[in-house]
Order: sequence, then C-alpha cells, then structure tokens
Amino acid sequence: MNVSIGTIFSVLRAPEGGGEVLESDFLQPGTRQVAAGYAVYGPATLLVLTVGDGVACFTLDRETGSWWLTQDGMRIPEDTKEYAINASNERHWHAPVREYIDELKAGKTGPRGKDFNMRWVASMVADVHRIMTRGGVFMYPADAREPGKPGKLRLMYEANPMSLLVEQAGGMATDGTRRILDIQPDQLHQRVAVFLGSKNEVEQATRAHTQA
Repeated sequence: MNVSIGTIFSVLRAPEGGGEVLESDFLQPGTRQVAAGYAVYGPATLLVLTVGDGVACFTLDRETGSWWLTQDGMRIPEDTKEYAINASNERHWHAPVREYIDELKAGKTGPRGKDFNMRWVASMVADVHRIMTRGGVFMYPADAREPGKPGKLRLMYEANPMSLLVEQAGGMATDGTRRILDIQPDQLHQRVAVFLGSKNEVEQATRAHTQA
C-alpha cells in the first residue's frame, strides 16, 4: 500500500536510587514525560521530537546517515477546516461524537458556518504528522462496540507522547472531558479516547462531551 507508517516513543525518568525497574514505575501521568516523539517512514524519514521546549523536526540524510534539523518550533494553527476520524464507525459512535461530526459535515449551511474536509490515513503517525504541519483535529473516540473500554488507543505509549508533542506545538489533547496528560494511569496497556490537534477545534469537540 506504501502508506506512511511510523514509531511513537515516550521517555520517563527512572526511579531514584537505581535498582530493578518495575511495571509500576512506568505508571506516570503524561505530564512527567521528559521527551516524546515519533518517526515517519515514507518518501523521507523524519524524526519529530520534543524535550519539553517546543517541537523540532529532523530529516534523515540517507547518504551520510545524518539527521538534519529541517523545522524548528513547529506550531499547530489554532483554527482548522480539517478533521480525521474513521467514518466507517459512525453507526457505533456515542451521541456527542455523532452530533459534533454532523455539525462539521453540515458545512457553511450548518451551525459552524464553514466547510470542513475529512482526511483519514488510518496510521496515527501519518494523521498526526499532517496535523503538526498544517493543523486539523484527530479523533479516535470510544464507541458502543466495546462499552467497557474507554477507547482503543493506548494511553502510555500512543496518546501521552502524541499529546505532549501536540501541546508543545500549541495544540490541545483531551479524552473528551479531561486533558490527556493529566490522566494517572493504573495499567500499562490502559486505553483512552483521543481528541487532539488544533486548539479551538479540540475545545469544540470536548465541549460537545461536557455539555451532553
């Protein structure tokens, strides 16, 4: 298919005093990450990284094996006309998501008064990288297929690193009601709903849940 895929990573501090690292040592909220990033493997190999002081993008020079800083201080526009969601799951969405997406689909004739375009690659790295470069909102909500699960994406190693990158670039990331980086994990593979990207649009999506 030749679709861009990637690797997401998160860096946490080891417990003080050294010794054996336990699973419980990883259960830290996203605010305690010291670095996060992702690599994109496509026509060019990119590394997008934050160490808590903005976001930088490096491009791999395949001839020399060197990484070149190609964009510093990446910023996500606060407003957007693009959204990313798996529309094939629409019949399973909870009411706040369905109502919010209906507003976007209504375009200029709807309550938002402007047209939106949907973009969906189904690779989180590819979708988020597009948002990091030109804005947009990425959504992977919980739905009715598995009522006992709060979402599909993993908090510790998908949602947290991507949320730190997005916030460092001026965006916003919530689970529909809470800031993702504030969530205290209780399981290594804990799942979470994700709404992240352009600040003003994520606020709209979050408001749809909190006012439901």
